Amino acid sequence: MKSPTAILLLHCPDAHGIITDVTKFITDNHGNIVDLDQYVDHIDNMFFMRLEWDLTDFIIPRDKIQDYFDTLYAQKYQMTFSLYFSEDKPRMAIFVSKMSHCLYDLLARYKAGEWDVEIPCIVSNHEDLRYIADQFGIPYYVWSINKDHSNKAEVEQAEMELLRKENISFIVLARYMQIISDQMIQEYQHKIINIHHSFLPAFIGAKPYHQAWERGVKIVGATSHYITADLDAGPIIEQDVVRITHRDTPESLVLKGRDLEKIVLSRAVTKHIERKILTYHNKTIIFN
Repeated sequence: MKSPTAILLLHCPDAHGIITDVTKFITDNHGNIVDLDQYVDHIDNMFFMRLEWDLTDFIIPRDKIQDYFDTLYAQKYQMTFSLYFSEDKPRMAIFVSKMSHCLYDLLARYKAGEWDVEIPCIVSNHEDLRYIADQFGIPYYVWSINKDHSNKAEVEQAEMELLRKENISFIVLARYMQIISDQMIQEYQHKIINIHHSFLPAFIGAKPYHQAWERGVKIVGATSHYITADLDAGPIIEQDVVRITHRDTPESLVLKGRDLEKIVLSRAVTKHIERKILTYHNKTIIFN
């Protein structure tokens, strides 16, 4: 059994003494630092850090750590910070429509034990993929949305109630072909991960592989990013590309892209589960 750890993610204006004070806070209270990664953006003069420490002998109670740290150092350095505990397993909801490739990949990794996460529900606007949820023993909820979107607000209200009931930590859109409302985005800010089938910011919107074929590009890509109110413009977490040739067709691009989408989405989900992503403005700092 691994020892319980605490994970601190923070950013603030760069200044002398930050690392010394933060690490001293840990060691003075009998914590053993097991991982530390930091970065300085010299253009914006901003300092970023991820620090993880063993809680076995830590003398400050878990429920007091945030208050102590805020009083002693966060206010002093004008820090924005988040505190997580390894024993608090994230709860992930998956949203899908009709395409199964990303859903299968996510559930296979989950069942293989690659992620320390729980998946209490799968949400869809179609019945098509219920059989997959049944194979993995995960509840599958369907709310159909009318073509004129006249019931969209009602559907999202029902979805929000489910997410709250299941105490969902974050959402993964595994090729969910619906626009997410501002209300859900605000409640899960930087906690909704999407996979877009292009190398953003190129070819946003629908049918990007067809757009890429028409443009005659030599590579196509996939992008995983956090959802914001701006379509396909949220902070990018992970990207990758595959080379193509003049012999490719829109259909072959789709097939190549699907393999890429699975890999890119799983990498983004892994980093989020491990609490190794820090968002700043519309960018992400990805710690090793």
